[in-house]
Amino acid sequence: MGRVLVAGSINMDVVVKAGRHPRIGETVAGHEVLFLPGGKGANQAIAASKLGAPTTLIGCLGRDAFGRDLRAFLAATDLDLDFLRDTADAPTGTAIITVADGDNTIVVIPGANASVNAADVAAPPLAADDIAVCQFETPLPAVTAFLERARTVGATTILNPAPALPCDRRLLGLADVLILNETELGFFAKREIGPTSDPATILEAARSLQTDSRQTICVTLGPRGFLALIGGEPHGEPGRPVTAVDTTGAGDCFVGAVAARLARRHTVRDALHYANVAASLCVQRVGAAPAMPSAAEVAAQVEG
Repeated sequence: MGRVLVAGSINMDVVVKAGRHPRIGETVAGHEVLFLPGGKGANQAIAASKLGAPTTLIGCLGRDAFGRDLRAFLAATDLDLDFLRDTADAPTGTAIITVADGDNTIVVIPGANASVNAADVAAPPLAADDIAVCQFETPLPAVTAFLERARTVGATTILNPAPALPCDRRLLGLADVLILNETELGFFAKREIGPTSDPATILEAARSLQTDSRQTICVTLGPRGFLALIGGEPHGEPGRPVTAVDTTGAGDCFVGAVAARLARRHTVRDALHYANVAASLCVQRVGAAPAMPSAAEVAAQVEG
């Protein structure tokens, strides 16, 4: 079995729960505030680790109270933290999240995540059996350097280009598996994609991003499941019928689950099915990193 190496962000999520989301200029009363570990890098690494893959997290924390709390939380997991750096030059990354009616809005302050550089991603050993995972919450030069290095040694690369940012098309092409949601798909494909878009429109947009027919592109659709191009062929699954409590970490759970499954040498199709199940469990809990399901919990739900 290979390892999963995640280069990405680590945040303290300040989660405010309210009856509804405020309109612009409006103040609404919340009824709870939570301080929870998060950040797309940490979330995806924890998901992969809890699902049974040996996982290394590469990133940066500030030398502040949030940084100390996050390091303590991560140290209590099975993650390899040998390549997690502290800096006094920036505060720990923070996300301000409003949760209402099972959905969320998020504002991210990068902080120390913005200092992740090419030297950080060059430090951990990488092998052909490994899975290299990146997102867009750290500087794009570091993302590019990590994926290029992974490609050089023959590792499988997964890119979750979130939040959507302008980038060289070549960067998307460095991903063996590109996982993005419908909003991000619309951004990169320069098309209107939304909850009412039909499967043919979504797949056409996904195909426009492909740089190689061997590349897998998976579009996550929230409660509607996912659509994917695998070897150029369409594949999809509907969402699983659950009552969502908090969708904050669902996409990250999906990415981490795909990475964990590929590290165990399962097919991409199997990995996407497994991830669909894992994400449906994640949304039934509050928070991001703490909501990631275990391998036993997913195994109890996986069909076939």
